[in-house]
Order: sequence, then C-alpha cells, then structure tokens
Amino acid sequence: MILRPFLHAPTACASCLFGCGTVGEVAVVDPHVEKVDDYLRAADDAGVRIAAVLETHVQADHVSGLPALVERTGATPYLPAGAEVEFAHEPLADRARVVLGNTVVTALSTPGHAPAHAAYVVADRRRGDEEPWIVFSGDALLIGDVGRPDLHAGGDPRAAARTLHASLRRLLELPDDLLLLPSHYGGSVCGRSLSGNPFSTLGFERRHDPALAVADPDAFAEMVLADLPAPPPDQAAIVAANRAGSSAPPGRTHT
Repeated sequence: MILRPFLHAPTACASCLFGCGTVGEVAVVDPHVEKVDDYLRAADDAGVRIAAVLETHVQADHVSGLPALVERTGATPYLPAGAEVEFAHEPLADRARVVLGNTVVTALSTPGHAPAHAAYVVADRRRGDEEPWIVFSGDALLIGDVGRPDLHAGGDPRAAARTLHASLRRLLELPDDLLLLPSHYGGSVCGRSLSGNPFSTLGFERRHDPALAVADPDAFAEMVLADLPAPPPDQAAIVAANRAGSSAPPGRTHT
C-alpha cells in the first residue's frame, strides 16, 4: 500500500493520498485546495493514478480540493450518503466499499460533527484477508480530542453532541492497533485541545483521550460544548463553496 500524508499548517488540516501501488490506483481523502498540485506530484512520482477522492464530510474550515482533483484526474468523487452538495458524486452509505486494487475502503457512518460524516476504514489485501489497518476518522475522533459538534448543528448542538457520542462508540468497536489518521491536528479550530502530533492509534486514544472516557451522552455533550474556540473565519462562505463544488468562496483567497 502507498500512504502519503499531507499537512497544511495555516489551518492545521491533514489529508492523505493512499491506495494500491500494484494496480496503480489511489485515493485522496479530505483534500485541501492548496495541496492539489502536491497530490498530483506525489501520484506522478509513485507512478499511480488518482482514481477516487473521498470527503469525510462537507468541510467548514477550508475549501476542499475535491473539485479541482476530479477535474484534473477524472477521479470519482465520494461523499457520505446524505451530504447536501450540488454536484455529481457517489454517495457512500454505511458499510459501502470502494475498491482500489488491493486496497479496500469501507465507509463507517459517524455523524455528529456534521450530519453526514463518515470514517473510512482501510484494509490491504496483500497484508491479510481484508483485516483493517488504517482508519481515516475525519473530524469525529481527533488526536487527544473529538470534533466539535456545533459547526453544522443549526440550533441544537447538544443533540449533535449526543449523536457524536454514539458515533465514537462505533469507532471504539474497531481494533486497537488501527493507525488513526484524522483530518486535523493541533492549531485547528475544529476541536479544543488537539495534539500537535497528527497520527496515533485507536488504542492509544482509547486510553488517553479524555472525551472517550465519558460514558454518559449528556455529560459528554456538556464537556465537548464547553470552552469552544471561535468558529472558522468565513465559515458560511466556505461551506457554501464546498456544497457547490467551487474552488473558492466569494471574496476569499485560499488559506
């Protein structure tokens, strides 16, 4: 399997190019518009084709690189089922699969941070009989924290927080040794106390992430809605651009 992480420091966003080097098909998960040339260069250097672009959810803090990648590569765009976007894409229901040669991606519905949100569990057939190896957790489970549930919640962030609590229980059913790759790290406004380390394992977070130790959904909601940072600048415009499949929101440069 090929795995190439990309970090965008201004907004503390993490994305990844991954997939099958044998067949030469890869995907990019949660691409940032500023990194599109980097993904293309990495694919070219590895001699592979970007065949899929996966979003864990409609982003609120940065403009997605999905439209540009799809236009420049002909890749298939995938979003969680129920994502309210205005462009053609393949919706992924819970447990739906995307196969990239020997790499198998399984969508796991994990709403809460956003109403339509998926984690992507990845297996490599060359290293086992579809035994999971990696989970891209999006903004649901972060390193040392969990995603804030208020950005997409409308008027009921407590309900979104309780939904997120249930989604995290689903993630914790996965094996401890999975490599955990979320979409943000320390410095992002999508959480409160993220680690500056962008990578972890599910087992390490199970033991050390304080939000995962809260068993009661209401107590969890109270905890994760306290002391939130300010929302992302131009959030409404960014979400509108990402729903429309635009390269940039009106009046804003890429950051």
